[in-house]
Amino acid sequence: MAAGAASYEAATGPCRQDVKRLFILIAPLLLSACASYHAEPLPQGPDLALSPALTVPAQALAIPGLRAHPFDAANGLDMTEVVTLAVLNNPDLKAKRLQARVAGAQLLQAGLLPNPQLSADFIHPTGGPPPLFNGDSFGLAQDLTALVARGAAKASAKNHQKQVDLEILWQEWQVAQQARQLYIKVRAETRLHHVLQKQHQINAENYRRDRAALRRSDLTLATVSTDLVGLVDADTQSRQLERDRNSTWHALDALLGLQPGTTPRLTGTIKHTPMTRAQFRAAIARLPQRRPDLLALQAGYQSQQQAVREAILKQFPALSVGVTQGSDTQAVHTIGFGVTLSLPLFNHNQGQIAVARATRAVLRETYQARLDQAVNQAHKLWQAVDILHRQLQQLHARLSTLQQTTDAAQRSFAAGNMSAGTYISLRSSLLAKQVEAIRLKATLQQTQAALETLLGMTLDKS
Repeated sequence: MAAGAASYEAATGPCRQDVKRLFILIAPLLLSACASYHAEPLPQGPDLALSPALTVPAQALAIPGLRAHPFDAANGLDMTEVVTLAVLNNPDLKAKRLQARVAGAQLLQAGLLPNPQLSADFIHPTGGPPPLFNGDSFGLAQDLTALVARGAAKASAKNHQKQVDLEILWQEWQVAQQARQLYIKVRAETRLHHVLQKQHQINAENYRRDRAALRRSDLTLATVSTDLVGLVDADTQSRQLERDRNSTWHALDALLGLQPGTTPRLTGTIKHTPMTRAQFRAAIARLPQRRPDLLALQAGYQSQQQAVREAILKQFPALSVGVTQGSDTQAVHTIGFGVTLSLPLFNHNQGQIAVARATRAVLRETYQARLDQAVNQAHKLWQAVDILHRQLQQLHARLSTLQQTTDAAQRSFAAGNMSAGTYISLRSSLLAKQVEAIRLKATLQQTQAALETLLGMTLDKS
């Protein structure tokens, strides 16, 4: 019997020593893998550029929706360069892009298995029949439940990361559209400024001339009062435009990540090509495959599909297995194998399954609602573009006739065959229609830009 005990001791002793050595080796390794904390202070001032410049490599300028386009702020910024600068330099987008790191970390977390559990006990006898020895036990266990749902969890996280990336892309499209809208508005307000300046000069000269005539008793006070009203109206329009230009420029500087008051020089032309009905229908048909927000909702729905699958897989009982090795106070050494299984008597994960399925149903209806809304908005904007385009053509035809009449009136006035009041009235009407045409054209261009963004079409229209 003693020989058997000695033999058993000889067999199990090295095993116990190996387990102890493993425990001693693992402890420092676990500590070395721990992350350390470093404080990250908030910025103390604005981070805005002094001039419109990019510091990213040329290969990084592949913005979705834009064709390849050189960036050279020295020659002024055309629409494509404004869009490029806005997408790459906008402060809000810089913060949005950091969300992709969070989704990437969640994907990493979903792919990690739970850590095995290492346990150790020490027993010191305080009484009893001799001989007495110190006892100990060591155990290593692994939860196997996570293996069952790991594939679904990882697929869900992967689709969620795709959703976040697409949502950021949609934000970039929104910023690009805002940049186009502000570019169009700045260019239109610049043209309006020149026209209103000319209108103000004409009204001011007419008022000064008629006041002099009034002092000579060549005109009545009613005529001069009418001239004064026209001059006041021109002043009112100029003051309003000054306020509008200030607001537009500050909005553009903020969107481009520039310091207030930078006002970069804008150049280039704005192309406008109305879509035919066939082109519009084709764009609507491709809408679910082109719009980043719809693609993001699709990815989110697929992520939730996997979440439902993961919840169903987790209804099975939790299972963990492990091995133990130890000795008691009588120097009896043991090695064992254990299985822990939860009994699914009260909880079959029904709550999580119900929540996952309800969330999936909400996402499905959300996607349908967004798609319906996109189609309705697209039809509305397409009709608006058609109406504005037709109205602008009609206005240009009227402007052409009015311009010819005004030119003839100018020659007649110079020859002394027309009164100043009649000529000034015609000239004022022409300038008023020019202002209307500028505003109508800007509205058409902005509506076209909104339609192209809504349909997920190219942003390069400069």
